[in-house]
Amino acid sequence: MNNKLIKEDETLEDLQLKGLSIIQKKDGFRFGVDAVLLANFANVKKGDYVIDLCSGTGIVPFILAGKTQGEKIIGLEIQEEMVEMAKRSVEINNLENRVDFIQGDLKDISMLKNFSRADIITVNPPYKLFNSGIVNPEDKMAIARHEILCTLEDVIIAARTLLKDNKRMFMVHRPDRLADIITLMRKHKIEPKRIQMVYPNTKKPPNIVLIEGQRDGGAFLKWEEPLFVYNDNGGYTEQIDRIYGRCK
Repeated sequence: MNNKLIKEDETLEDLQLKGLSIIQKKDGFRFGVDAVLLANFANVKKGDYVIDLCSGTGIVPFILAGKTQGEKIIGLEIQEEMVEMAKRSVEINNLENRVDFIQGDLKDISMLKNFSRADIITVNPPYKLFNSGIVNPEDKMAIARHEILCTLEDVIIAARTLLKDNKRMFMVHRPDRLADIITLMRKHKIEPKRIQMVYPNTKKPPNIVLIEGQRDGGAFLKWEEPLFVYNDNGGYTEQIDRIYGRCK
């Protein structure tokens, strides 16, 4: 069955998590450590209804399905080809009762209002401003990386629209956009509650930020201990090994 669901230009990647796999393009956009860190950072509880924005091929929903007891996990993605690929991954993993993907534009507020309200929003949005470098708006890789089809503010507005009162969103982004993230979250009444900086190693500045916000939450911000991807010997740190399930 798997062979029939995988096209010639695709691969089936083993997530090393409860037998789960995901379909990816051989030469297209492929998930990275940021998506794995986001899924680990999100505090999903038993019975939660989760919506993952900018879902791509669905890596965050599949990791959450493997790691948490969230009842229903929906991925919203604007690119039809990625949604079709993610739906085939659902079939391969026999997750039809828990995971689904919807093709749609998160800027379409009237569409969002037809969704059930979520306990948790996760999002790994495009990081780069549209005007940062030469960009082909039709390029699928560019759409994933640049704010071509949605901006950071669009993402935060969508999260507020979809969240139940006092429920939480979790985002992964770049540290150089942190001031923008906090400003826009507060503008749309999502209070920043927790931040964690991710460093490549002890010698370099952070290159990833994880942030949790609460819809209509009170003002209180907690800083988590820093997360280092590589140790000084060039291997993965114990923190990363735990996240990837390589050690207890």
